[in-house]
Amino acid sequence: MGGPLGEFPVEIVLAVIGIAVPIGAFLYEFVLVGRKRLGYRVQMDTPVTGEVASVFPGVLPQLRPSLDGASPDLKDLSVVLVRIENSGATDIDTHDYKAPDPARIGLHLRFPQRLVIGMAVTELSDPGLADNLDRDSGIAVREDMAGHIGVIDLPKVPLDRGEHYKILAILQRSEGTGEYPVPVLTGGIKGGRIQETRSRTGIPRMMLGLTIFLVLVIIVQLIVNALEPTPTPLECAEGKLTVVGSSAFAPVVRAAAEQYGKRCTGAQFAFAFEGTERGLDRLAEEGKGNAGLLAISDGPKGSGYPALVHRPLALSLFSMIVNKGVGVPSLTEGQIRDLYQGRIGNWREVGGPDLPVVLVNRIAGSGSRNTFERRLLGGSQPDRPHVSCIAIKGTVLSAATHCEVQVTKDMQKAVGEIPGAIGYSEYSEAVAAELATVAINGVTAGRDAAIARTYPFWGVEYAYSHGELPGDSLAAAFLHYLVDQAGKDVLRAHGNAPCGELPDPARCLPDS
Repeated sequence: MGGPLGEFPVEIVLAVIGIAVPIGAFLYEFVLVGRKRLGYRVQMDTPVTGEVASVFPGVLPQLRPSLDGASPDLKDLSVVLVRIENSGATDIDTHDYKAPDPARIGLHLRFPQRLVIGMAVTELSDPGLADNLDRDSGIAVREDMAGHIGVIDLPKVPLDRGEHYKILAILQRSEGTGEYPVPVLTGGIKGGRIQETRSRTGIPRMMLGLTIFLVLVIIVQLIVNALEPTPTPLECAEGKLTVVGSSAFAPVVRAAAEQYGKRCTGAQFAFAFEGTERGLDRLAEEGKGNAGLLAISDGPKGSGYPALVHRPLALSLFSMIVNKGVGVPSLTEGQIRDLYQGRIGNWREVGGPDLPVVLVNRIAGSGSRNTFERRLLGGSQPDRPHVSCIAIKGTVLSAATHCEVQVTKDMQKAVGEIPGAIGYSEYSEAVAAELATVAINGVTAGRDAAIARTYPFWGVEYAYSHGELPGDSLAAAFLHYLVDQAGKDVLRAHGNAPCGELPDPARCLPDS
């Protein structure tokens, strides 16, 4: 019934392919991949210092938010207009943002090398969007941890298909020279993505005129504000605070204290992160009547410290780590138990090389060790004599062995240097140390997976004081900063989930 092969209509097949491929690409991009897509366009990024100086000659060097000379002169001003739009195929609701549901903020508009000195929401495609972008929405201006990047935190705004709003920001250079780096919108959309789009139109003269007018309004506001004293932030307190305890959580506390100190210059911090048990012991012995001492623990304190009062901070992510020569990407909970119970002594038994297993443990009393035994082993480990990891480093091992370390840094060093070694560490610090992390039950360590309980190796970080803290103490103010204010950004930046933002905050209770 068909003709010979030589008469096969190749040109028709090519035409069909020519139509099918772009249609398939379109469906893949906009239906399968881009059904939910949030786009942003930098519609204007213009230096405006010259325009302001021409209207108010000599005024810029005189404008300072405070009269003590601590604030920099207003110079290198620029104005940026960013359009944020639903450029996908379906509506975006508040629960489509990847930030945890209790959080009000879903996006972060970042300006490298510039700080935000003024900001306004403009040109709403639907007047109803104003209810999601008012002062009570959580929209705020801040600086990143380095102090050189201005950030505008944007709420989870529901956007129907094609809807948009615009952010107009007045910026001042914080570092660098030449052209400004391009502003970036960060965040996440479930089942979609955030993507920079290109503006299809130029900047109307009316918009440029309106922008300059708004710049002048903000300058006038700065003049008025300069005549009034700047109030001290409500969370600030003066004094000295010593923080002891968990070495796993030490980088988080240090980073948060650094940020707090930038805003509250009368605060001084000292640290002694020698492990959870040592920190709790010191607090129990020296903390009575001393509001300048806090202890950080990787888990609940137990019954041995009745005078210590706990305050949950965050759900913390941990990971199994191995020496890079092991080459085992994933282990089951059963295999981890068998390794630490001594039933598996060679890596070839779990798909690795012919290499003796070296179990690296934190010393007894370590919060990280207690979390490891509680979450993955279901109990304690066999009694083993103490062996220093330094003592076996560099030796040729013919059988499985073990060793112990004091703090997280020593754990990471031992696992990285001893062939066949396996241990455990706070996840973000393991990644920062470029150690090989191991998935558990095939699930890679991740904050969302830990919140959903599909990843089993997590703990809760607590801050402990000796009795209740005075309300005007630095310790109380710093904990308030960590739990309820901008310190939560530091917790999230290190991979932790603030307890107050969990779907089930009771999960942070000591008996959870």
